[in-house]
Amino acid sequence: MADSPSNVSSPASTDAGNPTDLTDPHAARRHKLEEIIKRGIDPWGSRFDDRLLVGQCRDRIGEIQFQTADGRTLELPDVESEEVDYRQWKSDNGPGEEIGPKVRVAGRILLSRDNGKLIFANIRDWTGDIQIFVGKNQVGEENFDLAKLLDLGDLIGVEGRLGRTNTGELTVFAEEVTLLTKMLEVPPEKHAGMTNTELRQRMRYADLAFNDGVMQTFLDRTKIIKSVRRTLDDQGFCEVEGPTLHTVPGGAAARPFETHHNALDMKLTMRIALELHLKRLMVGGMERVYELGRVYRNEGLSPRHNPEFTMIEIYQAYGDYESMMDLTEKIICDAIDQIGGGYVREFNGQQVDFTPPFQRQTYAALFEKATGVDPSDEAAVIELAKKLHLETAGKHPDVIRNEIFEEKVEDSLQGPIFVTDYPASICPLTKRKRGNPDIAERFELFICSMELANAYTELNDPDLQEELFKTQLDGLEEEDSMAKMDHDFVRALRYGMPPAGGLGIGIDRLVMVLTNSKSIRDVILFPVLRPE
Repeated sequence: MADSPSNVSSPASTDAGNPTDLTDPHAARRHKLEEIIKRGIDPWGSRFDDRLLVGQCRDRIGEIQFQTADGRTLELPDVESEEVDYRQWKSDNGPGEEIGPKVRVAGRILLSRDNGKLIFANIRDWTGDIQIFVGKNQVGEENFDLAKLLDLGDLIGVEGRLGRTNTGELTVFAEEVTLLTKMLEVPPEKHAGMTNTELRQRMRYADLAFNDGVMQTFLDRTKIIKSVRRTLDDQGFCEVEGPTLHTVPGGAAARPFETHHNALDMKLTMRIALELHLKRLMVGGMERVYELGRVYRNEGLSPRHNPEFTMIEIYQAYGDYESMMDLTEKIICDAIDQIGGGYVREFNGQQVDFTPPFQRQTYAALFEKATGVDPSDEAAVIELAKKLHLETAGKHPDVIRNEIFEEKVEDSLQGPIFVTDYPASICPLTKRKRGNPDIAERFELFICSMELANAYTELNDPDLQEELFKTQLDGLEEEDSMAKMDHDFVRALRYGMPPAGGLGIGIDRLVMVLTNSKSIRDVILFPVLRPE
């Protein structure tokens, strides 16, 4: 039992003429709070040392044994097997008792069944659930009275023996119960959970606490990010931190968020990409460099888009876009190895096989296969665009080709597939293919029609880069164009950037795919939402 609190005040007493309506679940919880405080117990708890996580308790299952009356100590059978009747097994081995290690666990009450002098409850920590058995004879009257005042959602600590019930369920047989925090809100109904999608995203704390599988998704996200860093660190890459406030929103085609710096009286934007500052570092001699961080784009919302998201950009001197394909495969496969589940995984109702090497196809070949039109036949491309009701007047041919590609090809890409060799004019930061200046050495990785990664053989010709920054393609909206002049970046290229491969991966989308999550908002802890 907790010591008497010195800093807890009781809620205001209910007027005698207005008794508490205990059928109101919120009022009933407040009433129990009052009763707990009256007993001199701090309802907000204190430190609870030497606890084991539920996962650690499961690691100690082998310490649970059965000691017979004649002094033999027996290992337990596989009681979780459907073929084993644990009650019958104990009966077959004659009189005796189960023995097991003493443990201290803490967690949130998710289920509770009160049988008078016995209470069975399930508690959860961030490694799993475990059953708790609280008997009046085992914990004493005072501690049992406290257990009677507990509600679903309360946080408790339990000390007792780790063992098995007659049905074989792993259980902590309580010897002492400690209230660690009283929950005053009413939890969602157990079997339905929180079903309102926006409410789940707005109240992520409740989503994590009460909806099955949510915690594991975000723990897997952490494992994936750690794996990505480990893969790169093991290959000699250096992690850096670039600025999030930019004077030129470069490195991607996106509309930025704008802000103003008062002291300098200057307009700034939140970064839309990490690229151009990382390339500056390569000029300076940092040959393998990456940044994993937040990026901000002032655009619409969808199951695949959030205004702020996490991405990683990676640059390798003396590499090219094929080097980046190999690296991409390794990053993804290492992440799968880290979270488990195998290379054949389900995403969005489809089976995706991540066994390397991933498929590779050129942009032109996929275009022709999906449309029956040779993308180099400009007249046929324009005719196809008109059949698809796409505007063609005043548009650069490559803009038209890419709109057709997005319309007819991307949705058919099951993947994982590297789409390579894009039209050069829509890739102003990319080196041209040797012997064919109309093609850029670029790939995008698609999985279930969703772009997951984008990579280039980086353009390091300062004069060509300056020219391309000045070139706005006909028919391309400004926010869809990367033609944004950055004079300092061009100056940096004049100091000499080594030939290099560059890669960007959307971390949120990678987590979506590897955890089979339908929406990007399901893998971002706190996505952008309208105010309540």
